[in-house]
Amino acid sequence: MTQPATAAHKDAPTSAAKSAGEQESPRRLGLRWDVRTLSLLGVLAVLVAVGGITAPNEFLATSNLQLVLTQASVIGVVTVGMTFVITSGGIDLSVGAMVALASVWATTVATQEFGFAGILFTAVIVGVGCGLVNGLLIAYGRMVPFIATLAMLASARGLALQITDGSTQVVTVSSVLDLGARDSYVLGIPPLVLIFAAVTVIGWLLLNRTTFGRRTVAVGGNAEAARLAGIDVRRQRLYLYLLSGLCCGIAAFMLIVLAGSGQNTNGNLYELDAIAAAIIGGTLLSGGRGTIVGSVLGVLVFTTITNIFALNNLETAVQQIAKGAIIVAAVLVQRRSLHGGDA
Repeated sequence: MTQPATAAHKDAPTSAAKSAGEQESPRRLGLRWDVRTLSLLGVLAVLVAVGGITAPNEFLATSNLQLVLTQASVIGVVTVGMTFVITSGGIDLSVGAMVALASVWATTVATQEFGFAGILFTAVIVGVGCGLVNGLLIAYGRMVPFIATLAMLASARGLALQITDGSTQVVTVSSVLDLGARDSYVLGIPPLVLIFAAVTVIGWLLLNRTTFGRRTVAVGGNAEAARLAGIDVRRQRLYLYLLSGLCCGIAAFMLIVLAGSGQNTNGNLYELDAIAAAIIGGTLLSGGRGTIVGSVLGVLVFTTITNIFALNNLETAVQQIAKGAIIVAAVLVQRRSLHGGDA
């Protein structure tokens, strides 16, 4: 880097060294995130080994592995949207409630009369609509994301309960139910897993290879600096909550296919699972850095843990404790990495 003409000659080596250090820091940081990804792969491999040892006949069965991937797909799509929101420095506590509302609205008798397209369109549009409300309140209403999405959580859950009156809405559209049938698998891969894979690839490209992704990272890193650089921060935040709502709408449709029904209890605690998966995957809770690959691995880790506990008839309480311990460990490692990068 060329030094300013007014700089003293004796300061040139120091400035050059500082510049070199600034150029190397992102590489060191990138290396740490690569190590984190490899660590998550290692954790996942250990879990697979544990499952294979404790329940070899059940865990390693093709049908069970398909089930694990299918269950991971629904929350995984939600997590992709959550990763974008957290990367921007925001949070969305309403994702589970949006999934519930979209699923019950899309499975009413009136909606099912329009068949496959009607159910899919309704699920997606309800999710996007909820995301729009969140985005407007946060970006233009200047509400704190925690409060705005908490309000949406309560409202969406209440509306879902009102629509269903506490009952389960059974899907009667055969073309929707057929997506969950084994005959619809492509080379042994469930269609829901293929949808999850497509959303993951699109999310990765969007975050890492587009201006939208760079703006998301910039807003999360320093919103004021991003504004001064010419980024419309409010519009970017609106788009991000729209994206989160879209992912919730897609996940709601996937859950309808998986369960064959719509219930007001759908998506329970999805917000916590999505946030936890993103955090242990390497997305900074304070914003400014996100990783789709890490988030997906985080989802697979949690889903595999749940499956192993279920196969071994272990209590749900122990499972929740194990998840909590993993989250705490991941946050501590993340803080240590950040302090190491500042040193």
